[in-house]
Amino acid sequence: MAETAAQAMAAATARLRGAGVPDPARDARLLLAHAARIEASRVTLIAPEELESEVAERYEQLISLRAIRVPVSHLLGEREFYGRRFKVSRDVLDPRPETEILIEAALAQPFTRVLDLGLGSGCILVTLLAERPEATGLGVDISEAACLQASANAILHRVEARVDIRQSDWFSDVEGRFDLVVSNPPYIALEEMEGLSREVREHEPDIALTDGGDGLGAYRMIAAGIAAHLEPGGRLLLEIGPTQGAAVSALLEEAGMSGITVLPDLDGRDRVVCAHLPPFSEK
Repeated sequence: MAETAAQAMAAATARLRGAGVPDPARDARLLLAHAARIEASRVTLIAPEELESEVAERYEQLISLRAIRVPVSHLLGEREFYGRRFKVSRDVLDPRPETEILIEAALAQPFTRVLDLGLGSGCILVTLLAERPEATGLGVDISEAACLQASANAILHRVEARVDIRQSDWFSDVEGRFDLVVSNPPYIALEEMEGLSREVREHEPDIALTDGGDGLGAYRMIAAGIAAHLEPGGRLLLEIGPTQGAAVSALLEEAGMSGITVLPDLDGRDRVVCAHLPPFSEK
């Protein structure tokens, strides 16, 4: 007799718990929904039913991969961010809830032309353009695979006509000025990499996580080039690690930025540095 969905889910939860997976019941539920090709909210409805062999086989494969810590988002092929679903893969950083702090800060004031440095999945730039239909944007990333992923997400959320995505090493292929520049750059120091979860350390691109040094390399690059690409009075918003507020603020102050503030995330940790180019800055 075939297992019911409830029995399969209970066994999967126990297996994931034994593998040290955080929140195993949630993951077992999400992956069962994916295997059965239904919304997660409908899993309860199929719980008493026997699983079809095809669904059971897909579920077994998904649970096996999750047990070796492949992220759920990679198994589902998507991750929710600011109320939208974004396609993700191991070529890009998974969108994080903390990055929504940067989105809120960006949307707090008007903008018409935005630059996203190191756009990854495109979750920041695509979200900003989707929320502001009058705005246009440029997104750059050194990774060709990331540019392709971001382009797919731009099409998915119907902002492709207002976005330019190109491969670039920070500002190297960026022209013109913008009234908003945003970035969630690699900010984890090399010595901190071993402390990351297996999901992050083994399945997300190193280039999106660390600069291979002290974690401040990207901020130095951005600070060095920002004055040439911001409109006078324009804003710069940078996601940071929770211990980097003072160091990144100092770099921006040295670069001539003003109005520098650090915003906390929902856990009270430093998360976003905000600054603007003085309106009458000498170029």
